[in-house]
Amino acid sequence: MSSQIVVIPARRGHSNHAEVARTIGIDIIAGRYGEGAKLPGDAELTLLFGVSRPVLRESVKTLVAKGLLSTKARVGTVVRERASWNMFDPDVLAWHLDAGIDRRFLRDLAEIRLAVEPQAAALAAERRSEDDLTLMRAAVARMQEEPGASEGFAEGDLALHIAIANASGNPFMRSIGAVIEAALRASFVLSAPADTHERDVAVSAHASIVEAIAAGDAGAAGAAMTNVIFNGLRRHGAAG
Repeated sequence: MSSQIVVIPARRGHSNHAEVARTIGIDIIAGRYGEGAKLPGDAELTLLFGVSRPVLRESVKTLVAKGLLSTKARVGTVVRERASWNMFDPDVLAWHLDAGIDRRFLRDLAEIRLAVEPQAAALAAERRSEDDLTLMRAAVARMQEEPGASEGFAEGDLALHIAIANASGNPFMRSIGAVIEAALRASFVLSAPADTHERDVAVSAHASIVEAIAAGDAGAAGAAMTNVIFNGLRRHGAAG
């Protein structure tokens, strides 16, 4: 199996401390600072980033809160083990895309989606409102109108999945939106359904989810969602 790393640029931080946190976070995720490694001291880091100590400390606090770092008296700032990282945090997911992802990461994302999204679709079939259906149909219409390799197609795809999570009525399923966004953005950049046939297959598969939800068929909605996730994996060769 190929171990090719693909870098997907993510959004930038909007403040000095956010940008410093992002840079250190990417370095940790990329392995430049390994698990258990001690970060350079404050003096070195403030010089490196050209920021004040308060800005640096705010950046470190951010990374501690996300599970990437720990700070201990007389020890310093240390990289925590990967198992402690908050992988549901939108920034941590975005930094993975910046650091570079491989097929294993895509499969990991797909596995958590498979554990949640089919059930979200099934619940949406039981709980959706007419407003929910309107949003879902608008998202599918957006996908139908846009070329497969366009930003508009990707936005329609994401909007549909988020609308389904919201329609489930379960706040925990709604909170998985960051994982869905990261997975879809990664999948889209790696293998957007560029040719007409693949695009039409993708649109039809997504429309099937909405049809099942509209019909109140929880089983069919869950199965259609599972099919969509596996189709995405197959397109970029991360299935199996």
